[in-house]
Amino acid sequence: MLSKIQGLLEEIKGLQAASAQELEELRIKYLSKKGRVNDLMADFRNVPNEQKREIGMKINELKTAAQDKLNALRQALAVREDDGLDALDLTRTPYPAPIGTRHPLTIVRNRIINIFSRMGFTLADGPEVEDDWHVFGAMNFADDHPARDMQDTFFTDQNAGILLRTHTSSVQSRVMEQVQPPIRVICPGRVYRNEAISARAHCFFHQVEGLYIDENVGFTDLKQVMLTFAREMFSPETEIRLRPSYFPFTEPSAEMDISCQICHGDGCSLCKGTGWLEILGCGMVHPNVLKLNGIDPEKYKGYAFGMGVERIANLLYRVRDLRLFSENDVRFLEQFTTAY
Repeated sequence: MLSKIQGLLEEIKGLQAASAQELEELRIKYLSKKGRVNDLMADFRNVPNEQKREIGMKINELKTAAQDKLNALRQALAVREDDGLDALDLTRTPYPAPIGTRHPLTIVRNRIINIFSRMGFTLADGPEVEDDWHVFGAMNFADDHPARDMQDTFFTDQNAGILLRTHTSSVQSRVMEQVQPPIRVICPGRVYRNEAISARAHCFFHQVEGLYIDENVGFTDLKQVMLTFAREMFSPETEIRLRPSYFPFTEPSAEMDISCQICHGDGCSLCKGTGWLEILGCGMVHPNVLKLNGIDPEKYKGYAFGMGVERIANLLYRVRDLRLFSENDVRFLEQFTTAY
């Protein structure tokens, strides 16, 4: 009996398990009710009385050794599994990973920035949650101007003087407060207006506005910059026209049209038979705006312009529904490349 126990002990010491299933099979083989250790317990009744004490101690030692060995094998398996998890990055995208593209509005915005950067304009940024002064007051808006009405602007409940900016002109105001001319900046960003969402309008959209202030700046400088931009953005054959308009912050003011890129001026459904497409507003900075922002209007002049990124993207990509730009439908977004 002692030799049988000793042989089984040596066998247990040499046990190995490469998986949880093999470990479970070893447990059943040695420690289950029908296992080999329990078989020894069944034979124990046939042991002479004078040997029972010694044999019983050896069987208990064998059972403890088997349990310790299986526990050691279980811990070794757990360590190997943890090492495998450390080598596996569960945050990685499954392969094959599709190659993404930039959002169409990002493509268009970056192209606009690139064009004006090559003409000497630098980037300026400001907060989207603004105060009434920088959005309206500093831009020469009258106190009773319709843009201040709740139907056009999102005001906060806590403070009536705090609102979501309706245009990035507020960034121009902040720049003029902090920097003396010459100033030559463009201000890209998201703006908000209290409008019903439809195929042609949204409660938020994106603008790029520009500002140039220096001595001896004239309307002809503005026109040449706008012509250069239009031909860089659309095609070298693009023509522009400036129609008189009104903005509180510029005087004189103009709406700028470009020649239709489809019919090249002959008239089509896109341009509604006129041969022209409106893309932006512009004008000479109003002397009141310069004065309100701490710049001497007798010494300095300037021009400003502003355009909607969605409007430019629509003309480039022929997107008929403005809501597609913000719905994040992958089927729509994956059509675009960095061509623009």
